[in-house]
Amino acid sequence: MDPFDAGAGSILRQPKAVWATAGASVVAFMGIGLVDPILPSIAKGLDASAGQVSLLFTSYFLITALAMLVTGFVSSRIGGRKTLLLGLAFVVVFAGLAGTSDTVGQLVGYRAGWGLGNALFVSTALAVIVGAAAGGSAAAILLYESALGLGMACGPLLGALLGDASWRYPFFGTAFLMAIGFLCISVFLKEQPKPARKTSLLDPIRALGHGGLASAAVSAFFYNYTFFTVLAFTPFVLNMTPYKSGAVFFAWGVLLAVFSVLVAPRMQKRFGSLKVLGGSLVLLAADVLVLGYGNHTAAVVCTILSGAFIGVNNTVYTELALGVSDAPRPVASAGYNFVRWFAAAAAPYFAPKIEEWTDVHIPFVVAAVTAVLGAVVVVVRRRALTLPHSRLRSSGGTPMAEELEPVHATEDSVAVFAD
Repeated sequence: MDPFDAGAGSILRQPKAVWATAGASVVAFMGIGLVDPILPSIAKGLDASAGQVSLLFTSYFLITALAMLVTGFVSSRIGGRKTLLLGLAFVVVFAGLAGTSDTVGQLVGYRAGWGLGNALFVSTALAVIVGAAAGGSAAAILLYESALGLGMACGPLLGALLGDASWRYPFFGTAFLMAIGFLCISVFLKEQPKPARKTSLLDPIRALGHGGLASAAVSAFFYNYTFFTVLAFTPFVLNMTPYKSGAVFFAWGVLLAVFSVLVAPRMQKRFGSLKVLGGSLVLLAADVLVLGYGNHTAAVVCTILSGAFIGVNNTVYTELALGVSDAPRPVASAGYNFVRWFAAAAAPYFAPKIEEWTDVHIPFVVAAVTAVLGAVVVVVRRRALTLPHSRLRSSGGTPMAEELEPVHATEDSVAVFAD
């Protein structure tokens, strides 16, 4: 079945609650790349160095990683709807406060609060979409990946359009859009049944005892270091106006969305998920090396092209994290995200430091090495990442994701999620 078909299982025929959650998810993912085009402007406006401004990503993702241990604990007690609204409220408040910052320290602190809200929202949104979507897991995950891709594409564009007038406006704009998302979810999303068992704070850590999930998390850790070196460090290397930088990262985000939603599922079906993932990681490593050592034109082209590899990787990693473990999906996802988001916090901090200690090329060499290490983990641990049977639930969408039967991913069956 094609999830884009106009029939009952299509991602295009969904309840209003699903569209409200997906729409808010787009804005949530916009917040990740929103600051990309305006990083140099923020540094100039607050008289800060590139390393200091990069802490906007570090504080955001460090709190996001730690919050992964809390999200399941909270949502299993107050329910998915209230958790979404709580996360959105945090984002509205702290994104608005970020726009009022007078020092880089204040801005970094407000981004940390923003990260907590985003963690509560994003980690719960997938479970809510899976629970409320028509057409089962395939349509739900594809819709979520579409929201991710659209958000990552539009974030830099919004940052450039608003940031050209002032670096403060993108933060106010995000707060406004998230407030609209808050209202939409309040109106359209009804509270869904709570899971039968409450999630403890240590459940995500225990889930990492599964060899397959731990392997996926470690590989994704290395990959995320590469991903966020591109996202957080490249704007300083390109050294372009907000409009031009926004256009580059918009094109990057478009490729990310297209390859995540349209290309990756077909590649998985033809070649198998692990081969696709390993190959994409190696190609990403080659791309960032050229980005680091090429001229300005080559850097622009390779920045945009990296979106294709990142889109493929995001889809495969998400599906592996949801499918390779016997743990409930939200618990497995929380454990996986707890590990990988630490790399997203580390890369924006270490890339400028490495440049200070060496030169502008070496951060990209390190990023290439980490991408290759991610591929090595996939190859070495392929048995743990490949299970013999699939128990995909393809019908319905009414239970909460926590109540859905765990999915075991084989190298080929993972693609069933999205095709």
